[in-house]
Amino acid sequence: MMFTISTGLCAQEINKQYKIYDVKKQKTISIDEIVNDMNTTDVLFYGEDHNDSIGHYLEAELFKKLNTKYPKTALSLEMFATDVQPEMDEFLAGVISEKNFIKEARAWGNYSDYKPMVDYAKQHQLQVIAANAATRYSNAVTMGGLKALEKFPKTSFNFLPALPIDTAQGRYYEKFNETLGGHNMGTMKIYQTQNLWDATMAWAINKFIKANKGTKVLQLNGRFHSDEKLGTLAKLAKANPKLKILNISSFSDESFSNPDWGKFTNLGDYIIITNPAVKRSYQ
Repeated sequence: MMFTISTGLCAQEINKQYKIYDVKKQKTISIDEIVNDMNTTDVLFYGEDHNDSIGHYLEAELFKKLNTKYPKTALSLEMFATDVQPEMDEFLAGVISEKNFIKEARAWGNYSDYKPMVDYAKQHQLQVIAANAATRYSNAVTMGGLKALEKFPKTSFNFLPALPIDTAQGRYYEKFNETLGGHNMGTMKIYQTQNLWDATMAWAINKFIKANKGTKVLQLNGRFHSDEKLGTLAKLAKANPKLKILNISSFSDESFSNPDWGKFTNLGDYIIITNPAVKRSYQ
């Protein structure tokens, strides 16, 4: 199955638009070497920029290669909420239309970027985890903090991790404030929403792994959720310390032609830099 992206580049041209750096080996590598490293790994986080066309192409290639080498491979997506897992499963089973799936599973506006992977999963009968917290829950936390979740009925926790949800401190909190620019009550509630997303995705992945032992998981999320092994990755590692986890930080950068890898090695096990000159998948 061939994957295409909106840039119109052929595969040979696309392969010139990214560079992969292995932090441990301190050298550039191929995507196949990441796949080989998954032999002793349970979960691979791919931290993306949501509008990176080349990044989406690489995610799809990685998913395909992982499945080829490890038939028991599943995809986990920040882009779908836990409460639409039935719609995801129904679409993968071929019993509902794509039109119904996109509408009722509340697919992101750029679903076309993830469609090749979902279609591949459907074609090869692979599982896809709808991993994130639904907007109604994140909105409640943004308005009232994590305590707002205490008012929800027990049935809501079919789709949410158990309370209390830890609010990560230290470096993750510092990064968040650097991004939003300041400390105030409004920012803290938004930060608690970030922690809800992280906790929900970690919970969804961990629940899946416990029910599907031996299955490798490729988790896709915005890179803030997993850079520096923080966020979702940290919560998953805390929930299940026995898991072996690797992470990719993928982004476009102006240094593409001659990257200073040392600037980025704190971000993950692998750094992928894509060519910023390539058209974004959406603006």
